[in-house]
Amino acid sequence: MASWQIRGEYMETCNCTLLCPCITSNLAALPTEGDCKAAVALRIDQGAKDGVSLDGCKFIVMLHAPGAMGAGNMRVGLIVDQAASDAQLAAITGIATGADGGPMAALAPLVGSFAGVERRPIDFDRNGLKYAVRAGELVDQACDGLPSVTAPGQALAIDHVAHPVNSRLSLAKAVRSRFDVFGIAWNDSSGTRNGHFAPFEWAA
Repeated sequence: MASWQIRGEYMETCNCTLLCPCITSNLAALPTEGDCKAAVALRIDQGAKDGVSLDGCKFIVMLHAPGAMGAGNMRVGLIVDQAASDAQLAAITGIATGADGGPMAALAPLVGSFAGVERRPIDFDRNGLKYAVRAGELVDQACDGLPSVTAPGQALAIDHVAHPVNSRLSLAKAVRSRFDVFGIAWNDSSGTRNGHFAPFEWAA
């Protein structure tokens, strides 16, 4: 198994009403819409695998769970930034699918099918507690952190969660959540849906 490490920033939106019951139930509860549709976006600020630099690479893990996430049978697909080289694409695919170990390997037993890989230009922007990610026509999502009154400039957070990106997630509302890829379609701008963001640091 290859040795690698990456770190950077993450954000996601999903179709659950805020706050997502998947997080608060350790993946045991039924999502608020009966199924889960989510776009988990990561920007690697620094990292490498097999001597291949991954600095600046961006990717999005798309997932659909037909019921409670812990029940498995999830469909997963991967969007990788068009700017990534073939070597970077191969490295990211191994990391994001869990094939090369790391946090996503723990999710692998819940995955029933891998829908494949798409390549699009990915923009990943952060402005304070506001995050936005776009991947061509496939994904357009944004979330605003829920501000803390006891820690100005920071968002409310939930700790010790069962999530592959980080065990501590900032809480956010999805102000825009649109995706249509790998048979996973969602479009909402009500401001009532769930979002998260956090730094991440993975290695294997």
